[in-house]
Order: sequence, then C-alpha cells, then structure tokens
Amino acid sequence: MYKDFMKNNNLKNILAIKKFLQSKGYKVSKKNKIIPENFIAFYYTAVGSVFLILFFYLIPITLNSSGIFSKNDIVVNSSKQNFSKVFEGKEIDLKKDENEEVDAKNLFLDVFDIDINEQDTVRLSASTIKELFKDENYNLQDIRKNKLVKPINIDLLPSEIKSIENTKKRKELFIQIVLPLILEENKKIRLERKTLFAILNKNNNSKAEKNWLKSKFRQYGVVNRDLATLKIRMDEIPVSLAIAQAAKETGWGTSRFAQEGNALFGQWTYSGEGIKPAGSDSNDTHKVMKFKILKASVRAYQRNLNTHKSYKKFRKVRAIQRDVFGNLNSLELVNYLDKYAETGQKYIEILKQIIDQNKLTDFDDAKILPSSQKEKNLI
Repeated sequence: MYKDFMKNNNLKNILAIKKFLQSKGYKVSKKNKIIPENFIAFYYTAVGSVFLILFFYLIPITLNSSGIFSKNDIVVNSSKQNFSKVFEGKEIDLKKDENEEVDAKNLFLDVFDIDINEQDTVRLSASTIKELFKDENYNLQDIRKNKLVKPINIDLLPSEIKSIENTKKRKELFIQIVLPLILEENKKIRLERKTLFAILNKNNNSKAEKNWLKSKFRQYGVVNRDLATLKIRMDEIPVSLAIAQAAKETGWGTSRFAQEGNALFGQWTYSGEGIKPAGSDSNDTHKVMKFKILKASVRAYQRNLNTHKSYKKFRKVRAIQRDVFGNLNSLELVNYLDKYAETGQKYIEILKQIIDQNKLTDFDDAKILPSSQKEKNLI
C-alpha cells in the first residue's frame, strides 16, 4: 500500500511540475536514448561490405555456370628454346634434356686437332724446367699471394719427375707445370661464355655469330640445341679440383699414362688411340686416351665433365653456385664425381684430402696473365 501510494504521489508531483514548466513557456518532452553517430556509420559500412563481398563472390559463380568464362590455360615460357629455334630454323623437341646421350661425334674435334706436330715437341728435363721457372720468377708462393700466373706452357712432363725423391718438391713442380694449362683452358671457356651472353643480349645477330653458336652446340653435344643446356655445360672447372684429379690419376706425374701419353686424367677410350693398361684382361677392350701434348689432355678432361651424363648433377650444382655465389666451390662440387672412378665415395674422399693437404683452393681465384695485347683487351 505504501509503495503504491508513493508511486502515485510521485507521478502527481511530476505532472504538476510539467504543467508548471509549460505555463512558464518551457517545452517538456520525454528524453529518448540517442544512438552515437559513429555507431551508425559503422553499421552502414558493415552492411555495405557484406553486400559487396556477397556480390563479387556470387557473380563469377553465376557467370562461370553460364559458360561465359573458360578454364585458364597454362602458359610455358619457352623464350630460350624459341631463340635457339630461330637460329636453327628447325623444330625443337622441348622434352629432350641433359639426360640424353650427347652427340659425341664433334665433342673432341678441337682436342685432337690441336695444331701441333708431336715431332716438334721437346721433352725438357726437370732441371731445365726448374731453371726456366726461376728465370721467369714463377713460383707458387707468390701465386698464393698475388693470384697471378705467367702463361708458361710446358708440352710434356719431364721423365725425371719420377726420380725427385723429395715429395714436396715433386708436387710443387707438378703443380707449376699443370697450373697454367688449367687456367688457360678455363680462360678459353670464360671468353666463350662472354661471347655467348653477348649474342643472347643482342636483338639481331650476324651470320658469323649464328655459325659460332651452331658450332658450340656441336662442340658441347647439345643435341636439342637448347640454350639453357649450353650455358650449363659451357663453364669452368675449379682449378683446385682439376689439379687434385690430375695428381690422383697420375701419381703426381709419375704414371706410365702421363709419361707416355700425356694423359693427366686417366680418361678411357674404346675406339681411339690409347695405351692398354698393364695386366688388363684380354677381353677388356678399354685403353687410356693418349694425347699429343698435356694441353690437349686438360681440354679433353674439361669437355668430359661438361658433357657426359654421369656428371649432370655436378653441372647442375655448379650452375647454382655460379648464379647464387658468383664463384665455384671445389670441395662441394667434388661430391658429385663419384662416377669418375670405380671406387666411388672413396675416390671423393681422396680428392678432398689432396685439396686440403696441399691447400689447392689457394689457386681457385688465380688468373693467368694475357699473352698478347689483343687477349688483354678481350679480358
């Protein structure tokens, strides 16, 4: 009763106050809850966004179901192959890759056709070669520091190298002989790569440039004339790796194959001129390749690693090193030469040991000095 009384009494008071205020000219009305303007803006934005999302989600489905849009086609970038195709004027089988056998016919033409007569070669004695190196101020200690090598070309290994009892001196003489030969062949490849990229960067090429490119396809056994494959194959062999393999294959220049056939890398042949290994089975027809001069052996070795299918992974990793780091790591690349010898992994470990013990990586960034002004301008 009391609560009802107070409620009614309060209501009467409120009405009385309202009438009093109205009589004085004031406008009295019930206050409504006001919605903030920011909330209203957010509300309309959210509704509009949901509408737009649904619109753009449903439209493609609707149009696709009506057949207006077709399924996307996959486009393959074949610019490299097409560039080569234009040069050759022939269709290219893009499915072919480095897994295929190379065209061996032209691989070693420039190796065996080196313009030199064996009768003109002179086998210098070890003492004479040492004196020559001394006169030219050519020593490995300086090369390890300044990285510059004089273009001294020795055609044949001295027979007396076998008689040098001091192992350190025998190794040093061997390295001095083969180092310029390896660097010279690497420089040749480097200049060829420079020419290749110059051709690729031009819109129009001369007939001579086109013929040059064709000859390199043949020389590197690129049967499908694919530029990507050519660029991978046309590259240098790390100096330390080449020296280590020559040392291993020849016993630091003392083997019969090295002395009689200038074979620094023990490459086999089943049809060409070579030296039959002593004690080999009568049914075994393989021989160790024979060369006119040491330089030819180095070129054949590089061509072998750059073209044979057994070293595809070697070339692939080398290309990655070239693109990512700009230089080559022989201690990494040697891991992919397990097929070079029958001993496989053991062969790899021996090469690593030779590189490490003789600090051969010191020669990886060595450069051979140009032998003429014309060559200097090219470099």
